[in-house]
Amino acid sequence: MLQTIKETAKHILETTNFTPEVGIILGTGLGGLVDEINIEHTLPYDQIPNFPLSTVEGHSGKLILGTLGGKKVVAMQGRFHYYEGYSMQKVVFPVRVMKYMGIQKLFVSNASGGVNPDFEIGDVMIQTDHINFFGAHPLIGPNEKELGTRFPDMSDAYSKELIDKALEIAKSNNIKVQQGVYLGLTGPTLETPAEYRMVRILGADTVGMSTVPEVIAARHMGIPCFAISIITDLGVPGKIVKVTHEDVQQVAEKAEPNMTLLMRELIAQS
Repeated sequence: MLQTIKETAKHILETTNFTPEVGIILGTGLGGLVDEINIEHTLPYDQIPNFPLSTVEGHSGKLILGTLGGKKVVAMQGRFHYYEGYSMQKVVFPVRVMKYMGIQKLFVSNASGGVNPDFEIGDVMIQTDHINFFGAHPLIGPNEKELGTRFPDMSDAYSKELIDKALEIAKSNNIKVQQGVYLGLTGPTLETPAEYRMVRILGADTVGMSTVPEVIAARHMGIPCFAISIITDLGVPGKIVKVTHEDVQQVAEKAEPNMTLLMRELIAQS
């Protein structure tokens, strides 16, 4: 796997002659941040050796390289999920590749279901921690010492420095933000009312089907992480309604401008 990671990173670097400082993973309905990037190169996933292909509606499947907020960035416009049938190692493969391309920080976004009764649909939540409830882990198997230690510490999975900066940016731009814990489940079903209650009892504020594996892999390699969720539906008793993937996309797209501003300014200041 390590040799494959290096081969893929080398191919992208040689093809583009572009070395990024920052990695970005854009979730469901949140691809509009790409409009803020001064794009220099666009690589469809099917043209990148060893790369998986995104199969989810709302994930276009392109690697974008350019500048954002004065920083050289590589952005995944479409991510990979465990529920698509990929192994955890494949899900986090792009994060590994971005590390060998040169990124020093990782910014992640997602759409999630809120279980905190104080949350509303359309809220933006800065992730302060996560709970891995996938029943799988991207670091299972022989450990590649070059990537990181066998038992990486996860007490600071999400950078306190980046969180504090994001809160300052939100305050100065009058953007309402929540803070909380994200719990990762496999999906692809949305949660039952009993599962929503379980998620809340376990100590989470939102639930989703991504982000946790990528952050684990990034922290394994020593990359500081920042993650932000848009609350696209509610799993709160009395407020649970039937939700489709299209509903999730629509809410994410409406809330996207606030997320985009936060991410752009945070990247510029970090």
